[in-house]
Amino acid sequence: MTSTSHRPGRAWLITPGLRDDRFAGAQESGAAVAVVDIEDSVAPADKQIARTACEAFFTLPDPPCTLGIRMNSLTTLDGIKDLAALAAYTDRPDLVVVPKVESPRDIDIVAAALDTDGYTPDIWALIESPRAFDTLSAITRAPRLGGVIFGSADYAASVHCGLGWDALHYARSALVNAATAANIPAIDAPTWELDNPDALRRDAERAKELGFHGKGCVHPRHVEVINDVFTPSAEELAQARAVIAAADAGGGTVTSVNGQMRGTPFFNAARALVAEADRTT
Repeated sequence: MTSTSHRPGRAWLITPGLRDDRFAGAQESGAAVAVVDIEDSVAPADKQIARTACEAFFTLPDPPCTLGIRMNSLTTLDGIKDLAALAAYTDRPDLVVVPKVESPRDIDIVAAALDTDGYTPDIWALIESPRAFDTLSAITRAPRLGGVIFGSADYAASVHCGLGWDALHYARSALVNAATAANIPAIDAPTWELDNPDALRRDAERAKELGFHGKGCVHPRHVEVINDVFTPSAEELAQARAVIAAADAGGGTVTSVNGQMRGTPFFNAARALVAEADRTT
């Protein structure tokens, strides 16, 4: 399965694996993807409890969104135990997020452990280390990879840089470029300021402008802002349709729309925007 046919949407909400009281709320938050976490949000001593508890996340009836799980790194014993536990779940996730990915082999291992004739979960890679960026082209071309997610906190810690937009601009751009070349979507990291909606909106707008398909979040109140930013506005769609109309009227030759020169790249972008909007409405 690749994301050319399955592109889960804009807001990705991450919820701790030991907080079963939040499971239903996460699924009903309006996020397109709800991910239960057994990596960073769970202390080492509680990993086994979380593995068992998280199966309940996938048994709730009629989930309104894609359900995923973030496992532990495959370079740890907990990651190997996670795969064994996931393979034994009766109700299993639609999507598996693999952290600390640094090789396409990581994706192959998860697929080999979990794939069956009736079950092939979408597998997404968290890209969060300098070494991952060194092998990014190979990772993004892994046959079973559904998409990539930027892990800003781990990356910034690794290179000893800040979490500000300028400090991480190169990494974000490189990730979007590699993902686009491989025809898979990229999801931006969460905004870590929980009570600053202006910062969240600013970050989401920048991520959209760079080419990210959506953005992660760690609190349900961030979902609405992310959905609003990444959903094409009526004005954007009207402009795109005007560009398409001008292209059709001119037979695809260079033209002008509202005083701006428009040619083939603009025509293609406008058609892609309208096509995606039509798919999600």
